Amino acid sequence: MKRNPAAARRALPGSPFNVPTPPPPPLEHFVVEDLVSHDKYGLGRVIGVDDDVAVLVSFGTENYRISAPYTKLVKL
Repeated sequence: MKRNPAAARRALPGSPFNVPTPPPPPLEHFVVEDLVSHDKYGLGRVIGVDDDVAVLVSFGTENYRISAPYTKLVKL
């Protein structure tokens, strides 16, 4: 027996799964010398910015490059 290919399913009007996804929050913009806090590394200072792609942060003795989106990085 041959099976018919799966047809596109019609969305039911009352389905809770028809909720549109919310847009992502806007990226936070950092500049050199901003004070920041990271969930894992603690307090730090921005020492470099790569055009909304990543920031270089100094956390005392360690420097880390943190890529966008900066979910665990908060500007103070």
